[in-house]
Amino acid sequence: MAEKIKCLIIGSGPAGYTAAIYAARADMKPVMYTGMQMGGQLTTTTEVDNFPGYPKGTDGTAMMEDLKSQAERFGTDVRFGMVTKVEFSDKEGGVHKVTVDESTEIEAQTVIISTGATAKYLGLESEQRLIGGGVSACATCDGFFYKGQEVVVVGAGDTAAEEATYLANICSKVTMLVRKDHMRASKAMQHRVNKTENITVMYNTEIDEVLGENVVEGVRAVNNETGEKTEIPVTGVFVAIGHKPNTELFKGVLDMDETGYLITKGKSTKTNLPGVFAAGDVQDKEYRQAVTAAGTGCMAALDAERYLGALA
Repeated sequence: MAEKIKCLIIGSGPAGYTAAIYAARADMKPVMYTGMQMGGQLTTTTEVDNFPGYPKGTDGTAMMEDLKSQAERFGTDVRFGMVTKVEFSDKEGGVHKVTVDESTEIEAQTVIISTGATAKYLGLESEQRLIGGGVSACATCDGFFYKGQEVVVVGAGDTAAEEATYLANICSKVTMLVRKDHMRASKAMQHRVNKTENITVMYNTEIDEVLGENVVEGVRAVNNETGEKTEIPVTGVFVAIGHKPNTELFKGVLDMDETGYLITKGKSTKTNLPGVFAAGDVQDKEYRQAVTAAGTGCMAALDAERYLGALA
């Protein structure tokens, strides 16, 4: 027999846990399935300095534990597991069927999706080893820690250009590594990069290896036309080659944009199906911050509460 619940939250992280806090306080008795990465992307961040309420900062894992404890304090049932199949109803008041770990069946009146997005990395062993030790995929999250230092930005699109110009205000020097002989960024962003004195752009250049044992000490770059290798001494490496929303499960079920981000209606968290809501990075490719994810988590719980209230 399928377990019947009022509110199912798929995915943890700031959006999921905040949704859980609000849903639990509204007596919706939420059940959360965390996914394989309990706490989401923030658990790969060592220091968090920009989330309100932590005047001395904290680390990502500790912050997620705080949010989890707060959600559980109000009665959220947090479970470790992966949703593997969904059958969402398209009827107002319909039951949404979900399968967890290919075996457990859940029937929910409302579903809040907070599965987040995954930063794309280069896949180098040295890069993966130094994530949190100088390798980052978010300049606005981690740039502050490199004040007055030299850093590298990898990428050629608008995101890379934005990260580079943001870091140029903080760091002494920013080197952009562009794989091709041109940037993909909009002309306006390219002009901004070219006008910034402490940004150097190296074209036809890729990272061969990130240097350093426990922290980043530099990168070895390679010119992909000549094969010439150059060592660049830096303390930070910002990979800005894009994010991939974790929405594979919902393809063909929920409306999403061309890159896979879930589409929500207006200023709400409502998807195209009644009783199904989306919060956090899974529907936000603009801001991608912990605090904005938490805000939409709150919105999703309120939207779900109002949806149930209208059915009563």
